[in-house]
Amino acid sequence: MDESLETNILKPLQVAVDWLARSPWRAFLVIFLLSFAIRGYVLSLLPEEIIRPHTHRENQAIAVSLAQKGEFANPYMLPAGPTAHLPPLAPVPFALFYKLFGLTLTAGYIAWLFVMAMYSALNGMLPWLAGRFGLGIQAGVLAGIVLAFIPQWSGHGEALTAIALGLLMVAFLRRWITSKISARDSFLIGIGWGIAFHVQPALLTVLPGCMVFELFWLKDHRKWISSVVIILGVVVACIPWGWRNYTTFHDVFFIRSNFGLELRMGNHEGAAAAMDVMDLQEEFRHPRTHMEEARLIKAMGEMAYMHQARDEAIEWIKNNPTQFGWLTVQRFLYIWLGPWYDPAIGMAVSLLTLLAVLGAWRILPKLTIPQRAVLLIPLLTFPLVYYFVAYMPRYREPVDWILFLLAGAGVWRYLCPRAKARGKLSNY
Repeated sequence: MDESLETNILKPLQVAVDWLARSPWRAFLVIFLLSFAIRGYVLSLLPEEIIRPHTHRENQAIAVSLAQKGEFANPYMLPAGPTAHLPPLAPVPFALFYKLFGLTLTAGYIAWLFVMAMYSALNGMLPWLAGRFGLGIQAGVLAGIVLAFIPQWSGHGEALTAIALGLLMVAFLRRWITSKISARDSFLIGIGWGIAFHVQPALLTVLPGCMVFELFWLKDHRKWISSVVIILGVVVACIPWGWRNYTTFHDVFFIRSNFGLELRMGNHEGAAAAMDVMDLQEEFRHPRTHMEEARLIKAMGEMAYMHQARDEAIEWIKNNPTQFGWLTVQRFLYIWLGPWYDPAIGMAVSLLTLLAVLGAWRILPKLTIPQRAVLLIPLLTFPLVYYFVAYMPRYREPVDWILFLLAGAGVWRYLCPRAKARGKLSNY
């Protein structure tokens, strides 16, 4: 890079980023406040009817039911009774706000502020996570600042999922680096994963990846016992919700009941790879949006309906393997290259993925094997289930922060190639 360019243009950037990187709490506070302020400005532009509590989406509908009746129920167009359509923790904060303030505009604003705070906290954590993972705190500062200007609003627990995933990967990394394992730590990690599953069950594919790596990496002869203790912790954390579901539906399933429905929505005659496309074409059958399906699930009961949807999807997949394969390929491409039916978003996601790949190519060889593992395992395992159901842009949000960190690491080393030589590449 040209010396005059680095001196005259990039020097202020280097100074600001390095100043933030010297204190993780300072970086967290600055990025949190910046992120929250930008989201607050966007919130001020939204119409009141969007902010006020409603029952147009499953999460809010369940929250209203919890607040008014104390029942985790009725996510569909028609009241259908108890549900496990969503994991239990995502609607709880909304229900609490609706209970305390009623279905008022005040409750709506507080709920939105809560979502804003979760995304802002995630962005503020990125410098700390980058330091832990060996990417350099500066990479996390860049990633957090960029994400601060992207006001995400998903209300299905994506930010909470990302925060939980980051903390759990830090816990595993500590074990892998120190090679110190104990029954207590293993049990607590299992409890942590079990709680995280109640925010986003799709994390289930990440835990086995971590445990397989741990079995191969650790030399401690107790590692097999440790794995069993982790699983025990997960089971203990999942028992209360699992027992509720069994006594309510007389069926056994993992956290959510709706996988059959999701599988059918993504795999049926006339299906498109993306939910947004089918939404415009009104191709998918969902009791949240179609009255006929709402009547059907009310008459059949939730589990019978979900089993029927699953059977329909599997039958269609068996009879149409080529179409299923093409839909799966498209969903894979949407996850990693963005929804190119929306060119602006598709271009932005593709750019992020490209920058993350370039950053990984530059930084991964310099990291320890455990540090590589905590970055790559979630990227490889978390999206697996989403290759088989209809794509939605929010599905990748829980691991997007990893891509931003990798991209930030690559960009920082390109913009400031002498930073490391000057001792300014900071890690914890």
